[in-house]
Amino acid sequence: MRSGRQTGNRRRAAYTLAETLAALLFLAIVIPAAVEALHIASRAGTVAARRGVAARIAARVLTESVLYTNQDSGSQTGLVSEGPVDYRWTLTRQTWIQDAVPLLTAEVRFSAQGQESAVRISTLGIPNTNTTVSLR
Repeated sequence: MRSGRQTGNRRRAAYTLAETLAALLFLAIVIPAAVEALHIASRAGTVAARRGVAARIAARVLTESVLYTNQDSGSQTGLVSEGPVDYRWTLTRQTWIQDAVPLLTAEVRFSAQGQESAVRISTLGIPNTNTTVSLR
């Protein structure tokens, strides 16, 4: 009689083969999806951090251009390396209002996990004193 009770308890505590296979199938579906989600989140974090650095570089290039360089030049380029990443910047000058006010645009390009990205920031430069501006 005693051995019958032990057998009954043992049956209640065990998992069936079907339940075990269903759990393994569920894990086979969930684990790759979770790993892919972590990969996407990691990439997004890397790109966001590098965009922040690129925006800082673009702001510095614009500030230095307005304060220290001749704004009559059409385009300038350069390279800034921070850690293992190279940030290539291009500064362009366009006219905003009838050649009087220059529009300066700094574009910084960088690579993040095999994909090319860019940040572009613009500002107005110091107006030419030789040209008059008429607003209509």
